[in-house]
Amino acid sequence: MKMIDVGAKERTERVAVARGFVAMAPATVRIVRRGESEKGDVIAAARLAGVMAAKRTPELVPLCHPIALSGVEVEARPRPGGVEIVATVRTVDRTGVEMEALAAVAAGCLTVYDMLKRYERGMRIEEIVLLEKKGGRSGHWRRQR
Repeated sequence: MKMIDVGAKERTERVAVARGFVAMAPATVRIVRRGESEKGDVIAAARLAGVMAAKRTPELVPLCHPIALSGVEVEARPRPGGVEIVATVRTVDRTGVEMEALAAVAAGCLTVYDMLKRYERGMRIEEIVLLEKKGGRSGHWRRQR
């Protein structure tokens, strides 16, 4: 096992966008929309958890490079059937931020589950995926739906 040497690579702007969804019953979505969770604001907590996870990704993923993030935006929105989490992460560095975006989404989804498990144990965390990445040697990539 080894961490890849990125020392010779040029610093470039890099952006990654990831998405996840926590599927739940309509009654549980209503709790989120109305702000009635006993633990507090589910949306705000999910957003904060996502930002924190992006910043700590190298502590969670063993061979992930620590990089200076220039921006992390996490959106959490109630949707029909659940809560959607979307994270956009930016850097100007020698390696990409895909792992940081995915970690942000995973932490946001886990936070939603944690805050709502009292109301519904059967929620599902679904399809945490990379939607887009820009920058670096491989250029621009976008998930084809």
